[in-house]
Amino acid sequence: MLRNTLAAICLALLPSSGQIPPHDITPASVDAFVARYREATGLPGVAVAITKGTKVVHAKGYGETASGDPVTAGTPMAVASVSKSFTSLAVMQLVEKGEVTLDQPVRGYLPEFTMADPRAAKITVRQLLNQTSGMADSAFREKSLPQPDTLEGAVARLRTAKLASDPGTAFSYHNTNYQVAARLVEVVSGQPFAAYLHAHVFTPLGMRHSTTIDTDRDLPGSARGHLYILGQAVALPEPTGFGNGSGGVLSTANDMARWLIAQNNGILSPESVTEMRTPSRQNGKYALGWTIGETERGTPVIEHSGDLFTSTADQLLMPESGYGVAVMANTGMAFADAGALMDGIVAMIEEGTPKIPSSPPYLATDILFILLTLVTIGLAVRGVARSRRWATRRTGWQRWRLLPYLVPLALCAAIAPIFRVLARGSDIMWIQVIYLYPTFMIWIVTAAIACTAVVAARLCSAARQRLR
Repeated sequence: MLRNTLAAICLALLPSSGQIPPHDITPASVDAFVARYREATGLPGVAVAITKGTKVVHAKGYGETASGDPVTAGTPMAVASVSKSFTSLAVMQLVEKGEVTLDQPVRGYLPEFTMADPRAAKITVRQLLNQTSGMADSAFREKSLPQPDTLEGAVARLRTAKLASDPGTAFSYHNTNYQVAARLVEVVSGQPFAAYLHAHVFTPLGMRHSTTIDTDRDLPGSARGHLYILGQAVALPEPTGFGNGSGGVLSTANDMARWLIAQNNGILSPESVTEMRTPSRQNGKYALGWTIGETERGTPVIEHSGDLFTSTADQLLMPESGYGVAVMANTGMAFADAGALMDGIVAMIEEGTPKIPSSPPYLATDILFILLTLVTIGLAVRGVARSRRWATRRTGWQRWRLLPYLVPLALCAAIAPIFRVLARGSDIMWIQVIYLYPTFMIWIVTAAIACTAVVAARLCSAARQRLR
């Protein structure tokens, strides 16, 4: 009651905008918060960069990489879809040089960009960057199709693809948009995308340890990550995937600090910065590689998160105060450690009270599914052991009662399509579902094997009875 009353008084004293003035944040306070968070969750490793204006407030690594090395401020880690901001910047640099126009068709700069849909000829460069091109997972399953090895291959595989909507009419977050944009940068500049970023973005900004890669096979040991299982972080390889342009950048806390400072320090002309931070009318939030929003306390922010299946990242700018924050965590997208840490740091900037989880993520859920797995195994053993008794009691049509036992097998086989329906068309591979819901999938796979074993044992017992 007292806490609610004090909160109400504090809110009444705020300016009319409802925003809380930012507080100064110290390295020691960040260190303490990260330490408490890691202790509560078991997060193996994370890198944090905090800037204000043109100054670095804090840049540091914590914990260990998946290979057991210390995470430092110079450890390259995956920034995943934060990479889209880099791709957008590269395109805007070409726009400023007069080599690309945002509202002209992509095909005018990239003739190889063809689709099995005549509407694709109308897709503009801007529509790629604000995700309104009409391309979507529901029409082109970018994750579950065979993966390309290069940006050229990523564009080439679109030749048989259709659009989900007319260009410029609907927002759909789709990684292929940024892969096409990165290939456009290659063709217009005459340089491989990695070389372009090195020459025109990383080197000018002093980001000496940043690069961009094509596939999961190119991830260095420092950028590999983990899944949480029963509260423990388990190091696992990233599932097969292509990410250059849409999610391939690797960077460090030191380099991300330079990147954050550059966002308010002449990285582009004011007009280009405005373009990059203007959302589409179809979405209202997603701009050109950045999302426009506000914190829970109403502070305007510009941000972009990133998720791989074994690591997460987040970046955020607070234009009114000049703060910038970047976080890279080596745990997967099902747990969003980077986002949770970002929320805590932003809370510290605004009011100094970050939230700390009380336990590792989904520990109770994991325990439940492991218990279900053990019960399922026990029931299967019992069912197999009593299969002869079952066969003597049920003959003829009664054996059709075994059909429900095949439901777990059918569910296991159809889990990816089911996920697509529940996720409103978002694409996924079967193995990637395991990375998202490991203990649930352990139970489902165990149930499928167990039920199939019971069915096989009972049918074999029934067959033996007929032969007597």
